[in-house]
Amino acid sequence: MNKPDIIARTAEFVQEKLKNAEAGHDWWHIQRVWNNTKLILETEDADALVCELTALLHDIADSKFYDGDEQIGPRIAGEFLQGTGLDKDRIEHVQRIIFNMSYKASLGQVDFHSKELEIVQDADRLDAIGAIGIARAFHYGGFKNREIYNPAIPPQQQLSKEAYKNTTAPTINHFYEKLLLLRAQMNTDTAKKIAETRHHFMESFLQQFYNEWDGKS
Repeated sequence: MNKPDIIARTAEFVQEKLKNAEAGHDWWHIQRVWNNTKLILETEDADALVCELTALLHDIADSKFYDGDEQIGPRIAGEFLQGTGLDKDRIEHVQRIIFNMSYKASLGQVDFHSKELEIVQDADRLDAIGAIGIARAFHYGGFKNREIYNPAIPPQQQLSKEAYKNTTAPTINHFYEKLLLLRAQMNTDTAKKIAETRHHFMESFLQQFYNEWDGKS
């Protein structure tokens, strides 16, 4: 199977698999991350097939929807890719990126690194910030029935991986515990430039949020 066919088949598989997914981690999220990946690839030297396949498959089974099982996503991705005839080394590369690319994973020990991981990680993190990042954060908070904001519950600094996985804090806290930290963690020049604008948008949103919360004009 040639590259366009593998990508098209993968996109079809993911779209079907995620048709009932939580809206912050659904097919539209995948499509945005895929588009971000292709944009970053315009200025980066990397295995484009690995990057695009990983972008498509990275949330095929997000561990937070599977009782914290961090192996299920890479396993499903690998099983699917075996059926496409993709070579073993690339399959394993995709699986290792999926296992290591999340923000949660970065809070623990990461023993794997590649340019392809950098690219897809950036593509995914760009979708977690800016206007869409705000929308996704509040949608997931509503999905988990979390408070929007509670002044009595301050954000936690330097959360451990386990604390991050198990948090039930209000959605506003998520900005300080993750979203506002992502700008400084981008790997590629393209992502760094895009992240600047999206980061400033989140800061403006938060200022407006607090003004309205406090009854200020």
